[in-house]
Amino acid sequence: MSARGFVIAAATSGAGKTTLTLGLLRALKRRGLDVRAAKSGPDYIDPAFHAAACGAPSVNLDAWAMPPDALRARAAAQGGEILVVEGAMGVLDAGRDGKGSAADLAQALGLPIVLVLDIAKSGQSALLPAIGLQALRPDLPLAGAILNRAGTRSHADMARGPLEEAGTDVFGAILRDSTLHLPERHLGLVQAGETEGLNAFLDHAAEIVEKSLDLDALLLAAGPLAPPEQDFPRLSPLGHRIAVASDAAFAFAYPHLLADWHAQGAQILPFSPLDNKGPDPLADAVFLPGGYPELFAGQLASAEKFLTRTRQAAERGARIYGECGGFMALGNGLIDADGKRHEMLGLLPLATTFQKRRLTLGYRRLTALPGAPWKGALRGHEFHYATILQEGAAERLFTATDAAGTPLRDMGLRVGKVAGSYAHVIGPG
Repeated sequence: MSARGFVIAAATSGAGKTTLTLGLLRALKRRGLDVRAAKSGPDYIDPAFHAAACGAPSVNLDAWAMPPDALRARAAAQGGEILVVEGAMGVLDAGRDGKGSAADLAQALGLPIVLVLDIAKSGQSALLPAIGLQALRPDLPLAGAILNRAGTRSHADMARGPLEEAGTDVFGAILRDSTLHLPERHLGLVQAGETEGLNAFLDHAAEIVEKSLDLDALLLAAGPLAPPEQDFPRLSPLGHRIAVASDAAFAFAYPHLLADWHAQGAQILPFSPLDNKGPDPLADAVFLPGGYPELFAGQLASAEKFLTRTRQAAERGARIYGECGGFMALGNGLIDADGKRHEMLGLLPLATTFQKRRLTLGYRRLTALPGAPWKGALRGHEFHYATILQEGAAERLFTATDAAGTPLRDMGLRVGKVAGSYAHVIGPG
Protein backbone atom coordinates (compact mmCIF):
# COMPACT_ATOMS: atom_id res chain seq x y z
CA MET A 1 0.00 0.00 0.00
CA SER A 2 1.24 3.50 -0.84
CA ALA A 3 1.79 4.95 2.62
CA ARG A 4 2.15 8.57 1.54
CA GLY A 5 1.61 10.81 -1.46
CA PHE A 6 0.55 14.16 -2.87
CA VAL A 7 -1.40 15.64 -5.79
CA ILE A 8 0.36 17.84 -8.35
CA ALA A 9 -2.16 20.49 -9.42
CA ALA A 10 -2.27 23.96 -11.00
CA ALA A 11 -4.58 26.92 -11.40
CA THR A 12 -5.02 26.30 -15.13
CA SER A 13 -4.23 23.86 -17.89
CA GLY A 14 -0.88 24.41 -19.57
CA ALA A 15 1.03 25.28 -16.39
CA GLY A 16 3.50 22.43 -16.93
CA LYS A 17 2.02 19.79 -14.61
CA THR A 18 2.73 16.83 -16.86
CA THR A 19 6.37 17.62 -17.60
CA LEU A 20 7.04 18.45 -13.97
CA THR A 21 5.31 15.24 -12.83
CA LEU A 22 7.39 13.18 -15.25
CA GLY A 23 10.63 14.77 -14.11
CA LEU A 24 9.66 14.28 -10.49
CA LEU A 25 8.73 10.63 -10.99
CA ARG A 26 12.02 9.88 -12.73
CA ALA A 27 14.00 11.87 -10.13
CA LEU A 28 12.42 9.94 -7.24
CA LYS A 29 13.08 6.67 -9.03
CA ARG A 30 16.72 7.65 -9.52
CA ARG A 31 16.87 8.16 -5.76
CA GLY A 32 15.99 4.51 -5.32
CA LEU A 33 12.43 5.10 -4.12
CA ASP A 34 9.59 2.79 -5.14
CA VAL A 35 7.49 5.58 -6.67
CA ARG A 36 4.07 5.09 -8.26
CA ALA A 37 1.78 7.38 -10.23
CA ALA A 38 -1.86 8.13 -10.96
CA LYS A 39 -3.77 10.61 -13.11
CA SER A 40 -6.84 12.59 -12.11
CA GLY A 41 -9.75 12.19 -14.49
CA PRO A 42 -10.31 10.29 -17.75
CA ASP A 43 -6.96 11.01 -19.44
CA TYR A 44 -5.64 7.98 -21.38
CA ILE A 45 -2.35 9.44 -22.60
CA ASP A 46 -0.52 10.80 -19.56
CA PRO A 47 -0.53 7.49 -17.59
CA ALA A 48 1.64 5.85 -20.26
CA PHE A 49 4.21 8.62 -19.78
CA HIS A 50 3.99 8.14 -16.01
CA ALA A 51 4.73 4.44 -16.47
CA ALA A 52 7.74 5.22 -18.63
CA ALA A 53 9.04 7.66 -16.02
CA CYS A 54 8.71 5.50 -12.90
CA GLY A 55 8.74 1.97 -14.31
CA ALA A 56 5.36 0.96 -12.91
CA PRO A 57 1.81 1.19 -14.35
CA SER A 58 -0.15 4.37 -13.69
CA VAL A 59 -3.90 4.35 -13.09
CA ASN A 60 -6.78 6.78 -13.65
CA LEU A 61 -8.47 8.10 -10.51
CA ASP A 62 -11.67 9.89 -11.51
CA ALA A 63 -13.42 11.74 -8.70
CA TRP A 64 -16.51 12.32 -10.86
CA ALA A 65 -17.02 8.75 -12.04
CA MET A 66 -15.66 6.74 -9.09
CA PRO A 67 -16.96 6.71 -5.49
CA PRO A 68 -14.46 7.69 -2.77
CA ASP A 69 -13.81 4.10 -1.67
CA ALA A 70 -13.01 3.11 -5.25
CA LEU A 71 -10.55 5.99 -5.49
CA ARG A 72 -8.87 4.99 -2.24
CA ALA A 73 -8.75 1.30 -3.08
CA ARG A 74 -7.31 1.91 -6.55
CA ALA A 75 -4.73 4.33 -5.15
CA ALA A 76 -3.76 1.85 -2.44
CA ALA A 77 -3.46 -0.94 -5.01
CA GLN A 78 -0.69 1.02 -6.72
CA GLY A 79 1.62 0.02 -3.89
CA GLY A 80 5.06 1.58 -3.58
CA GLU A 81 6.49 4.02 -1.06
CA ILE A 82 5.26 7.28 -2.53
CA LEU A 83 2.28 8.03 -4.81
CA VAL A 84 2.41 11.05 -7.12
CA VAL A 85 -1.01 11.97 -8.54
CA GLU A 86 -1.14 14.36 -11.50
CA GLY A 87 -4.18 16.62 -11.56
CA ALA A 88 -6.15 17.58 -14.66
CA MET A 89 -6.95 21.07 -15.97
CA GLY A 90 -7.21 23.63 -13.16
CA VAL A 91 -7.29 22.40 -9.58
CA LEU A 92 -10.97 23.34 -9.10
CA ASP A 93 -12.15 22.51 -12.65
CA ALA A 94 -14.84 19.82 -12.64
CA GLY A 95 -17.79 18.41 -14.54
CA ARG A 96 -20.82 20.52 -15.35
CA ASP A 97 -22.30 19.53 -11.99
CA GLY A 98 -19.28 21.02 -10.22
CA LYS A 99 -17.88 17.65 -9.11
CA GLY A 100 -14.78 15.68 -10.02
CA SER A 101 -11.96 18.23 -9.71
CA ALA A 102 -8.38 17.50 -8.69
CA ALA A 103 -9.27 19.19 -5.40
CA ASP A 104 -12.13 16.71 -4.93
CA LEU A 105 -9.74 13.85 -5.64
CA ALA A 106 -7.16 15.13 -3.15
CA GLN A 107 -9.89 15.40 -0.53
CA ALA A 108 -11.17 11.88 -1.18
CA LEU A 109 -7.65 10.45 -0.95
CA GLY A 110 -6.70 12.55 2.06
CA LEU A 111 -3.62 13.84 0.23
CA PRO A 112 -2.11 17.35 0.21
CA ILE A 113 -1.83 19.43 -2.94
CA VAL A 114 1.41 20.71 -4.41
CA LEU A 115 0.48 23.69 -6.58
CA VAL A 116 2.43 24.32 -9.80
CA LEU A 117 2.52 28.05 -10.46
CA ASP A 118 3.40 29.19 -13.96
CA ILE A 119 5.13 32.51 -13.28
CA ALA A 120 6.25 33.22 -16.85
CA LYS A 121 4.02 36.32 -16.96
CA SER A 122 3.82 37.29 -13.31
CA GLY A 123 5.95 38.19 -10.32
CA GLN A 124 4.47 38.94 -6.92
CA SER A 125 1.03 38.11 -8.34
CA ALA A 126 2.04 34.45 -8.45
CA LEU A 127 0.65 34.05 -4.92
CA LEU A 128 -2.93 34.72 -6.07
CA PRO A 129 -3.83 31.13 -7.11
CA ALA A 130 -2.56 29.76 -3.79
CA ILE A 131 -4.54 32.32 -1.80
CA GLY A 132 -7.61 31.75 -3.98
CA LEU A 133 -7.50 27.98 -3.50
CA GLN A 134 -7.23 28.36 0.26
CA ALA A 135 -10.10 30.87 0.29
CA LEU A 136 -12.40 28.68 -1.82
CA ARG A 137 -11.44 25.36 -0.19
CA PRO A 138 -10.13 26.22 3.30
CA ASP A 139 -10.38 22.58 4.40
CA LEU A 140 -8.03 21.42 1.64
CA PRO A 141 -4.42 20.94 2.75
CA LEU A 142 -1.99 22.86 0.56
CA ALA A 143 1.48 21.41 1.04
CA GLY A 144 3.15 24.21 -0.88
CA ALA A 145 4.05 25.37 -4.36
CA ILE A 146 6.54 24.84 -7.17
CA LEU A 147 7.36 27.84 -9.35
CA ASN A 148 7.57 26.98 -13.03
CA ARG A 149 8.92 28.81 -16.09
CA ALA A 150 10.79 31.47 -14.18
CA GLY A 151 12.84 33.75 -16.41
CA THR A 152 15.75 34.04 -13.96
CA ARG A 153 16.57 33.15 -10.38
CA SER A 154 15.85 36.73 -9.33
CA HIS A 155 12.45 36.47 -11.06
CA ALA A 156 11.76 33.31 -9.06
CA ASP A 157 12.79 35.07 -5.84
CA MET A 158 10.38 37.91 -6.66
CA ALA A 159 7.51 35.42 -6.74
CA ARG A 160 8.75 33.32 -3.84
CA GLY A 161 8.81 36.14 -1.28
CA PRO A 162 5.07 36.95 -1.12
CA LEU A 163 4.17 33.26 -1.13
CA GLU A 164 6.37 32.48 1.85
CA GLU A 165 5.20 35.61 3.67
CA ALA A 166 1.62 34.36 3.19
CA GLY A 167 2.57 31.01 4.74
CA THR A 168 2.92 28.91 1.57
CA ASP A 169 6.05 26.79 1.37
CA VAL A 170 7.94 26.93 -1.91
CA PHE A 171 9.75 23.71 -2.88
CA GLY A 172 11.79 25.35 -5.62
CA ALA A 173 11.67 27.03 -9.01
CA ILE A 174 12.24 25.70 -12.52
CA LEU A 175 13.59 28.06 -15.16
CA ARG A 176 12.11 28.31 -18.63
CA ASP A 177 13.64 25.62 -20.84
CA SER A 178 12.62 25.05 -24.46
CA THR A 179 13.84 21.46 -24.27
CA LEU A 180 11.11 20.59 -21.75
CA HIS A 181 8.51 20.08 -24.43
CA LEU A 182 6.73 16.96 -25.69
CA PRO A 183 5.06 16.73 -29.14
CA GLU A 184 1.27 17.02 -29.28
CA ARG A 185 -1.62 16.08 -31.57
CA HIS A 186 -5.39 16.62 -31.52
CA LEU A 187 -6.24 14.52 -28.43
CA GLY A 188 -3.21 15.60 -26.39
CA LEU A 189 0.40 14.45 -26.30
CA VAL A 190 1.70 12.09 -28.94
CA GLN A 191 1.52 8.68 -27.25
CA ALA A 192 4.47 7.59 -25.13
CA GLY A 193 5.15 4.58 -27.35
CA GLU A 194 5.43 6.85 -30.40
CA THR A 195 7.65 9.53 -28.78
CA GLU A 196 11.24 9.28 -29.98
CA GLY A 197 13.95 9.77 -27.38
CA LEU A 198 11.49 9.59 -24.50
CA ASN A 199 13.91 8.02 -22.04
CA ALA A 200 16.51 10.72 -22.66
CA PHE A 201 13.82 13.37 -22.25
CA LEU A 202 12.76 11.87 -18.90
CA ASP A 203 16.35 11.79 -17.64
CA HIS A 204 16.82 15.41 -18.71
CA ALA A 205 13.60 16.44 -16.92
CA ALA A 206 14.75 14.55 -13.82
CA GLU A 207 18.11 16.34 -13.81
CA ILE A 208 16.35 19.71 -13.91
CA VAL A 209 14.00 18.68 -11.08
CA GLU A 210 16.92 17.40 -8.99
CA LYS A 211 18.85 20.67 -9.21
CA SER A 212 15.79 22.94 -8.94
CA LEU A 213 13.58 21.45 -6.21
CA ASP A 214 14.04 20.50 -2.57
CA LEU A 215 13.02 16.88 -2.93
CA ASP A 216 13.59 16.13 0.77
CA ALA A 217 11.10 18.83 1.77
CA LEU A 218 8.65 17.65 -0.86
CA LEU A 219 8.77 14.08 0.43
CA LEU A 220 8.31 15.28 4.01
CA ALA A 221 5.19 17.18 2.91
CA ALA A 222 3.55 14.02 1.50
CA GLY A 223 0.51 12.89 3.45
CA PRO A 224 -0.86 9.46 4.37
CA LEU A 225 -3.29 7.92 1.92
CA ALA A 226 -6.81 7.51 3.34
CA PRO A 227 -7.81 3.82 3.44
CA PRO A 228 -11.04 2.55 1.84
CA GLU A 229 -13.86 1.85 4.25
CA GLN A 230 -15.91 -0.60 2.19
CA ASP A 231 -16.03 -2.37 -1.17
CA PHE A 232 -17.43 -0.71 -4.29
CA PRO A 233 -19.22 -1.88 -7.48
CA ARG A 234 -17.15 -2.86 -10.50
CA LEU A 235 -18.07 -3.18 -14.16
CA SER A 236 -18.77 -6.80 -15.06
CA PRO A 237 -16.52 -8.38 -17.73
CA LEU A 238 -17.64 -8.60 -21.34
CA GLY A 239 -16.97 -12.35 -21.33
CA HIS A 240 -14.80 -15.13 -19.92
CA ARG A 241 -12.06 -14.82 -22.56
CA ILE A 242 -11.83 -11.21 -23.73
CA ALA A 243 -9.69 -10.36 -26.76
CA VAL A 244 -8.57 -6.74 -26.34
CA ALA A 245 -7.17 -4.72 -29.24
CA SER A 246 -3.99 -3.06 -27.97
CA ASP A 247 -1.64 -0.94 -30.07
CA ALA A 248 -1.19 2.67 -31.19
CA ALA A 249 -4.59 2.63 -32.94
CA PHE A 250 -6.45 1.20 -29.92
CA ALA A 251 -4.54 2.40 -26.86
CA PHE A 252 -7.29 3.98 -24.77
CA ALA A 253 -8.39 1.17 -22.44
CA TYR A 254 -8.71 2.08 -18.78
CA PRO A 255 -6.26 -0.10 -16.80
CA HIS A 256 -8.71 -0.34 -13.91
CA LEU A 257 -11.38 -1.91 -16.13
CA LEU A 258 -9.05 -4.60 -17.45
CA ALA A 259 -7.80 -5.23 -13.90
CA ASP A 260 -11.37 -5.48 -12.59
CA TRP A 261 -12.34 -7.92 -15.34
CA HIS A 262 -9.30 -10.04 -14.60
CA ALA A 263 -10.08 -9.96 -10.87
CA GLN A 264 -13.58 -11.22 -11.64
CA GLY A 265 -12.16 -14.25 -13.43
CA ALA A 266 -11.93 -13.06 -17.05
CA GLN A 267 -8.89 -13.84 -19.17
CA ILE A 268 -7.51 -10.80 -21.02
CA LEU A 269 -6.06 -11.66 -24.44
CA PRO A 270 -4.33 -8.65 -26.08
CA PHE A 271 -3.85 -8.50 -29.84
CA SER A 272 -2.60 -5.88 -32.28
CA PRO A 273 -4.70 -5.01 -35.34
CA LEU A 274 -1.80 -2.89 -36.65
CA ASP A 275 0.32 -6.04 -36.69
CA ASN A 276 -2.50 -7.71 -38.66
CA LYS A 277 -3.47 -9.88 -35.70
CA GLY A 278 -7.03 -10.92 -34.99
CA PRO A 279 -8.84 -11.85 -31.79
CA ASP A 280 -8.13 -15.25 -30.25
CA PRO A 281 -10.43 -17.79 -31.97
CA LEU A 282 -11.58 -19.05 -28.56
CA ALA A 283 -12.50 -15.59 -27.26
CA ASP A 284 -16.15 -15.15 -26.35
CA ALA A 285 -15.79 -11.34 -26.31
CA VAL A 286 -13.82 -8.74 -28.27
CA PHE A 287 -13.09 -5.25 -26.95
CA LEU A 288 -11.97 -2.51 -29.35
CA PRO A 289 -10.97 0.47 -27.16
CA GLY A 290 -10.63 4.04 -28.30
CA GLY A 291 -7.46 5.42 -29.80
CA TYR A 292 -6.38 6.82 -33.16
CA PRO A 293 -7.87 4.61 -35.90
CA GLU A 294 -8.13 7.73 -38.08
CA LEU A 295 -4.32 7.97 -38.15
CA PHE A 296 -3.94 4.33 -39.14
CA ALA A 297 -7.10 3.87 -41.22
CA GLY A 298 -5.31 2.67 -44.36
CA GLN A 299 -3.28 0.15 -42.39
CA LEU A 300 -6.37 -1.14 -40.60
CA ALA A 301 -8.32 -1.39 -43.85
CA SER A 302 -5.62 -3.67 -45.28
CA ALA A 303 -5.17 -5.80 -42.14
CA GLU A 304 -6.94 -8.87 -43.54
CA LYS A 305 -6.41 -11.16 -40.55
CA PHE A 306 -7.75 -8.53 -38.16
CA LEU A 307 -10.82 -7.89 -40.32
CA THR A 308 -11.53 -11.54 -41.08
CA ARG A 309 -11.07 -12.89 -37.58
CA THR A 310 -13.11 -10.13 -35.97
CA ARG A 311 -15.94 -10.77 -38.43
CA GLN A 312 -15.65 -14.50 -37.70
CA ALA A 313 -15.94 -13.74 -33.98
CA ALA A 314 -19.20 -11.92 -34.69
CA GLU A 315 -20.48 -14.84 -36.78
CA ARG A 316 -19.86 -17.33 -33.99
CA GLY A 317 -21.78 -15.14 -31.52
CA ALA A 318 -19.00 -13.48 -29.54
CA ARG A 319 -19.91 -10.22 -27.86
CA ILE A 320 -18.07 -7.40 -29.64
CA TYR A 321 -17.89 -3.96 -28.11
CA GLY A 322 -16.15 -0.81 -29.37
CA GLU A 323 -15.62 2.56 -27.73
CA CYS A 324 -14.96 5.81 -29.61
CA GLY A 325 -12.18 4.78 -32.04
CA GLY A 326 -13.23 1.16 -31.63
CA PHE A 327 -16.81 2.19 -32.43
CA MET A 328 -15.58 3.86 -35.61
CA ALA A 329 -13.68 0.70 -36.60
CA LEU A 330 -16.85 -1.38 -36.22
CA GLY A 331 -18.58 0.71 -38.89
CA ASN A 332 -18.66 0.37 -42.66
CA GLY A 333 -16.21 3.14 -43.39
CA LEU A 334 -13.98 5.83 -41.90
CA ILE A 335 -13.11 9.04 -43.76
CA ASP A 336 -9.72 10.44 -42.73
CA ALA A 337 -8.58 14.07 -42.50
CA ASP A 338 -7.69 14.08 -46.20
CA GLY A 339 -11.18 13.00 -47.20
CA LYS A 340 -10.21 9.44 -48.17
CA ARG A 341 -12.65 6.70 -47.23
CA HIS A 342 -11.29 3.48 -45.71
CA GLU A 343 -13.40 0.35 -45.37
CA MET A 344 -13.68 -0.88 -41.80
CA LEU A 345 -15.18 -4.03 -40.22
CA GLY A 346 -18.74 -3.42 -41.48
CA LEU A 347 -20.33 -4.90 -38.34
CA LEU A 348 -22.39 -1.78 -37.58
CA PRO A 349 -24.31 0.39 -40.09
CA LEU A 350 -22.09 3.40 -39.52
CA ALA A 351 -19.79 5.75 -41.41
CA THR A 352 -17.67 8.28 -39.55
CA THR A 353 -15.55 11.19 -40.72
CA PHE A 354 -12.54 13.04 -39.44
CA GLN A 355 -12.40 15.40 -42.41
CA LYS A 356 -14.23 18.20 -40.65
CA ARG A 357 -13.14 18.13 -37.03
CA ARG A 358 -15.70 18.99 -34.34
CA LEU A 359 -14.86 18.66 -30.67
CA THR A 360 -17.24 16.69 -28.45
CA LEU A 361 -16.14 16.60 -24.83
CA GLY A 362 -17.67 15.89 -21.44
CA TYR A 363 -18.73 13.45 -18.79
CA ARG A 364 -21.76 11.28 -19.52
CA ARG A 365 -24.40 9.67 -17.31
CA LEU A 366 -25.49 6.60 -19.25
CA THR A 367 -28.34 4.13 -18.85
CA ALA A 368 -27.93 0.83 -20.66
CA LEU A 369 -30.73 -0.10 -23.06
CA PRO A 370 -31.83 -3.73 -23.62
CA GLY A 371 -29.13 -5.82 -25.26
CA ALA A 372 -26.23 -3.64 -24.03
CA PRO A 373 -23.21 -5.38 -22.48
CA TRP A 374 -24.22 -4.06 -19.05
CA LYS A 375 -27.39 -3.13 -17.20
CA GLY A 376 -28.46 -0.07 -15.29
CA ALA A 377 -26.66 3.22 -14.74
CA LEU A 378 -23.11 3.83 -15.92
CA ARG A 379 -20.69 6.72 -15.88
CA GLY A 380 -18.48 7.61 -18.79
CA HIS A 381 -16.69 10.26 -20.77
CA GLU A 382 -16.75 11.49 -24.36
CA PHE A 383 -13.78 13.13 -26.11
CA HIS A 384 -13.43 13.05 -29.90
CA TYR A 385 -13.20 15.20 -33.02
CA ALA A 386 -14.75 12.71 -35.44
CA THR A 387 -18.44 12.84 -36.34
CA ILE A 388 -21.03 10.40 -37.63
CA LEU A 389 -21.64 10.81 -41.35
CA GLN A 390 -24.24 8.06 -41.86
CA GLU A 391 -26.20 5.67 -39.66
CA GLY A 392 -28.37 2.74 -40.71
CA ALA A 393 -31.04 0.74 -38.91
CA ALA A 394 -29.84 -0.51 -35.53
CA GLU A 395 -30.82 -0.48 -31.88
CA ARG A 396 -29.48 2.27 -29.62
CA LEU A 397 -27.08 1.36 -26.83
CA PHE A 398 -27.48 4.00 -24.10
CA THR A 399 -29.71 6.85 -23.07
CA ALA A 400 -27.48 9.71 -21.99
CA THR A 401 -27.25 13.00 -20.14
CA ASP A 402 -24.31 15.28 -19.46
CA ALA A 403 -22.80 15.57 -15.97
CA ALA A 404 -25.46 18.08 -14.90
CA GLY A 405 -28.32 15.81 -16.04
CA THR A 406 -29.19 17.64 -19.27
CA PRO A 407 -30.65 15.04 -21.69
CA LEU A 408 -28.59 14.18 -24.74
CA ARG A 409 -29.35 12.14 -27.84
CA ASP A 410 -29.36 8.37 -27.25
CA MET A 411 -25.86 7.05 -27.88
CA GLY A 412 -24.36 4.15 -29.75
CA LEU A 413 -25.58 1.37 -32.03
CA ARG A 414 -26.23 -2.34 -31.53
CA VAL A 415 -26.80 -5.15 -34.01
CA GLY A 416 -27.23 -8.42 -32.15
CA LYS A 417 -24.20 -8.86 -29.89
CA VAL A 418 -22.10 -6.24 -31.71
CA ALA A 419 -22.31 -2.81 -30.12
CA GLY A 420 -20.41 0.42 -29.65
CA SER A 421 -20.64 4.14 -28.95
CA TYR A 422 -18.46 7.23 -28.68
CA ALA A 423 -18.64 7.04 -24.87
CA HIS A 424 -15.78 5.60 -22.85
CA VAL A 425 -17.42 3.73 -19.96
CA ILE A 426 -15.56 4.30 -16.67
CA GLY A 427 -17.75 2.23 -14.36
CA PRO A 428 -21.15 1.69 -12.73
CA GLY A 429 -22.93 4.84 -11.75
